[in-house]
Amino acid sequence: MMQTTQEMLSEARDAVRSLSLCSAQDKEKALSAMAQALEAAQESILSANRQDLERAEGTLSPVMMDRLRLTPDRIAGMAKGIREVALLPDPVGRVLDERVVNSGLKLKRVSVPMGVVAIIYESRPNVTSDAAALCLKSGNVCILRCGKEAHTSSRAVVDAMNEGLRKAGFPSRWIYLVEDTTRQSALDIMRARGYVDLLIPRGGAGLIRSCIENAQVPCIET
Repeated sequence: MMQTTQEMLSEARDAVRSLSLCSAQDKEKALSAMAQALEAAQESILSANRQDLERAEGTLSPVMMDRLRLTPDRIAGMAKGIREVALLPDPVGRVLDERVVNSGLKLKRVSVPMGVVAIIYESRPNVTSDAAALCLKSGNVCILRCGKEAHTSSRAVVDAMNEGLRKAGFPSRWIYLVEDTTRQSALDIMRARGYVDLLIPRGGAGLIRSCIENAQVPCIET
């Protein structure tokens, strides 16, 4: 049975603590497992992508079709990108500011995860792995909402990454892909106060404008 957007948001909220407790080494291991699983699932991902391309034929411009298309080289690049994120310094726990006030009290400002980060993007399946890797590295559970043209491809990518997490002994509920590709699901995410801690739109001016106009959660205007 297809999980509703609200069910997904609630489950993601509950998954925040398990990810926030992970060490830097745990996250590196999880990301490496995701990259390996992505490579192992190459054929199923390419098969899913062919379905998206067939449906989009005649409706998308050549430029958009190229953005939608996956190849073995592009999947290898996606896995490489995840491994590069894994090797980045852990952003969680960094001391951003430190001072002693007149009373002698020592104050520190330390970076922590946001919690649940939602990313709304258009027809680029590679964004699915990029966004998931960056969210996990920074200790955030992610809700991914892609354009309908790329949904079958993105579903295959998310399934592969979650399978990698499971095989490595981690929860598979740190990465979510919204099943509903209608405008309503995007609005539900924009208005998910108490569930979404940060919304990031990645796409054209129309998408960004819609998020800015409708968002009731913190939103980054990219």
